[in-house]
Amino acid sequence: MTAPDIRLLLADDHPVVRAGLRAVLETEPGLTVVAEAATAEEAVARAAAGGVDVVLMDLQFGGGMGGAQATAAITARPGAPRVLVVTTFDSDADTVPAIEAGATGYLLKDAPPEELAAAVRTAAAGRTTLAPAVADRLMNRLRTPGTALTRRETEVLTLVADGLSNQQIGARLHLTEGTVKSHLTRIYTKLDVDSRTAAVATATTLGHIRR
Repeated sequence: MTAPDIRLLLADDHPVVRAGLRAVLETEPGLTVVAEAATAEEAVARAAAGGVDVVLMDLQFGGGMGGAQATAAITARPGAPRVLVVTTFDSDADTVPAIEAGATGYLLKDAPPEELAAAVRTAAAGRTTLAPAVADRLMNRLRTPGTALTRRETEVLTLVADGLSNQQIGARLHLTEGTVKSHLTRIYTKLDVDSRTAAVATATTLGHIRR
């Protein structure tokens, strides 16, 4: 008896990317694209409607909900489909929230077709697939936890990189200015730097934030 096809939902705000994913995946035996979503909100609604086994989720959408938020909303439901993140971003600022949100796998868009198809099958079986660069970075976080930035520290440093002052960062993240300074002090210690500019440069080089 033949196993039923793995039913896929493609969630990406670029039609060309969705078309490319569909073209690759529909040539694979046992994989069927049943739906597409151009926004994260659409992806959440379509996943909730049922009939989907794996969602291929981008992280950055034009506006509104992001991919990590959508992943959390999808995986929170009973009997939810698996979520395989397929994105161009591999910084800690992207990977950690997505994995914490419940993504089963994390792949980069430059992955070869056979790797993508294998990752979909692995996700459908409830096992994890990580892009090598992402796996390496997560292993480094585990080996050297004292130097890994927390999610909040990553958020603060990303806003520093965007040119915001401590006061503006506090307003954006609903923190006091003193709390922002405390986060920066810990960031400087972890990265072994003594200025905002050096912190941004080092964190970018290490892949903690995306520029």
